[in-house]
Amino acid sequence: MLEKIDLSVKVEKAVYKKAMAEMEEKLGVLQRSCKEAGIPVMILFDGMGAAGKGTQINRLIQVMDPRGFSVYASNRPTEEEQYRPFLWSYWTKTPAKGRIAIFDRSWYRRVQVDRFEGLTADQELPHAFQDIASFEKQLSDGGTVIIKLFLHISKEEQKKRFKKLAASKETAWRVSDSDWIRNKEYERYLRINEEMLEQTDTEYAPWTIIEATDKNYAAMKIMSTVTSRLEYELEKKKEEKTAEKGQKKKTAPSDKYKNGVLSGVDLSKHLTPSKYKKELDELQKRIEILHSEIYRLRIPVVIGFEGWDAGGKGGAIRRLTSRLDPRGYQVNPTASPNDIEKVHHYLWRFWNNVPKAGHIAIFDRTWYGRVMVERIEGFCTEAEWKRAYQEINEMEAHMANAGAVVLKFWLHIDKDEQERRFKERMENPAKQWKITDEDWRNREKWDLYEEAVNEMLVRTSTTYAPWIVVEGNDKCYARVKVVRTVVEALEAKIKEVKKAQKSKDA
Repeated sequence: MLEKIDLSVKVEKAVYKKAMAEMEEKLGVLQRSCKEAGIPVMILFDGMGAAGKGTQINRLIQVMDPRGFSVYASNRPTEEEQYRPFLWSYWTKTPAKGRIAIFDRSWYRRVQVDRFEGLTADQELPHAFQDIASFEKQLSDGGTVIIKLFLHISKEEQKKRFKKLAASKETAWRVSDSDWIRNKEYERYLRINEEMLEQTDTEYAPWTIIEATDKNYAAMKIMSTVTSRLEYELEKKKEEKTAEKGQKKKTAPSDKYKNGVLSGVDLSKHLTPSKYKKELDELQKRIEILHSEIYRLRIPVVIGFEGWDAGGKGGAIRRLTSRLDPRGYQVNPTASPNDIEKVHHYLWRFWNNVPKAGHIAIFDRTWYGRVMVERIEGFCTEAEWKRAYQEINEMEAHMANAGAVVLKFWLHIDKDEQERRFKERMENPAKQWKITDEDWRNREKWDLYEEAVNEMLVRTSTTYAPWIVVEGNDKCYARVKVVRTVVEALEAKIKEVKKAQKSKDA
């Protein structure tokens, strides 16, 4: 495909100046309109080395309000980035509503340069392409406009530009040995890029090929692509708002998940105090040793806790962490999103807390709020919470693909036990802070929440990120089950990693 593109196209100076003057004025207006409409925009510049990405980014932003955009240059991943899933650094840079994020290279390095250099193995490619597609689809579905530009030049033009850069002391640093290798093996690198374009050219995030030999022509085509896309997205936003009027905000609940997973949970399970103390002590000693082992092997761990109000999440987390090195784990309590979090994609705030390799991230309440409280209380649309099941599965798959252990606990109690605990909290001055009017209001919607939880468990329990339903009426039993489950999962992962290392060394 790329070798068939006419890279000799040029534009006359007079034509270029006239067209650019009109489009530059239009872009300034469009930027303000996107801000007013709350549309986040991501513009990606990628392509062949020395194609002029930096120059073209500079031309594009000259007419834009600098307070409304950020530019990110992506080179080799830093040590911090190497210890996290490869999309982590890009999720954390996704723009808020009304802002523009411009990327000089980006998440495509994984299936492009890294693949060329052998850092991404062939067997890893399907996961990498799937992770990228999921990333872009989730952002697009959430309202982000993604504009992807591939700047293309020929092997001869690239070599000429490399020589010119290398000849000057001021610019020689911009040409690396890797650049020369890719020029020497231009055809192989071109094929890698062609496959990347074919695999990731989608309706929601299409690629535009920019013939970049003539810099004026490239600038004009880039400006035209950006302005046309923003005009289209603004018009679509207006049409969507019009269509939303008259639509029902909620639909009647179904009985599909009424008698689901939770109805089969045996809440009579319990432990005697003496057995509880003995088992918990043994498990905590084991997890203390395992914590050091996962740090040595650089295994990241993500543990999420959900459950009924007063279900015992806090107590379980305390027993789980009591003997862990505090430098190696982080407990992230999740409350209602703040003003900054509300203007980002709902998964953004959780991506900001993804653990480094070798560390443990514990979430007290999680991203599953989208398919529970937000669903029940109408804080998101029906289309949004229905879409979230797949988005969450894909997020967790990306973590697992990066080597993480992902576990999710639902702490289950019955309605009578919840009422008993609520009253106990109200009568105890030291625990009164734990009970709020909202807890009592949520209790009135027990049946709706039970239906939502049953659906959540069915749709999002996977082999790589399973749900563990914890019988929680007896706190002793629940705490031991949580710690034992984590211990067994860590032991299994450590065994798997050691086996893989041994096989690699053989």
